[in-house]
Amino acid sequence: MCTTCGCGIGQTLIAGHALKQPRKPGEVMRYRVHEVGAALAHPHTHQHGVLDGVLNGVLDFGAGAAGTHAPGISQSRMIKIERDILAKNNDYAAENRDYFSTHGIFALNLVSSPGSGKTTLLVKTIAALHGALPIAVIEGDQQTDNDAARIRAAGAPAVQINTGKGCHLDAYMVGQAMQPLHLQDHSLLLIENVGNLVCPASFDLGEAHKVVILSVTEGEDKPLKYPDMFRAADLMLLNKCDLLPYLEFDAGLAVDYARRINPKLKVIRISASSGEGMTEWLDWIAVGCRNVAHRRTESPA
Repeated sequence: MCTTCGCGIGQTLIAGHALKQPRKPGEVMRYRVHEVGAALAHPHTHQHGVLDGVLNGVLDFGAGAAGTHAPGISQSRMIKIERDILAKNNDYAAENRDYFSTHGIFALNLVSSPGSGKTTLLVKTIAALHGALPIAVIEGDQQTDNDAARIRAAGAPAVQINTGKGCHLDAYMVGQAMQPLHLQDHSLLLIENVGNLVCPASFDLGEAHKVVILSVTEGEDKPLKYPDMFRAADLMLLNKCDLLPYLEFDAGLAVDYARRINPKLKVIRISASSGEGMTEWLDWIAVGCRNVAHRRTESPA
């Protein structure tokens, strides 16, 4: 997990120490790949508590206090690293959130596994909302600007963030990407995170909501396998529902699993291809935009 190795927020972990890169206003930083080799130079000690607790052939390396494992790094050290990284990220997220609030921008963080249909859903959403309100998109991928090109072709401005070996977007990256977008007041910002159901759950980007997308071509038990993400989300889009007649996928069971993790999770069954659920999704966005605009008008000058 990223908060173990320290790849987040433009930092490099060498010998257990995070080297901060200077932040210059208006400068778009290139993020360095984390280098943990030096941190592992000391002899590795086995976590016998994990090995002694094998049950039904399962090795649970998430059972420790840190909830994760890194070779040669103690649980207490990992907890400190995680707190340091997330605290700095949360500072940047607070700056983003304040900007969104001040300007009446409704920002959504879309998260999912690769291939869930996020980009296609965004393209259809942009087409459906065309002219109704200003829309901008931040795209996150390890490499290429393919998705950003698709978004621009659909009629919305987009900035691509390439994370290299990084597996998620962080709040600093989003803050940098916002600048060339010149976000308009009372607009919608859609952030398509890197395809990953693990690390993005931990990183606040300043968004109003995390929206997790689960496609029916995946397993019903994804919420149980990746609980942190479904716990962090406010809305789940069950996507590609037009394929249900051709698949052995129990949609009701998938929703039940998701709500076992997060009882307050709102669920919309949707298909970007057939249009099923699109009206409900667009209405949900419209309500969010109105609420943000209303809070802005009520805020003291």
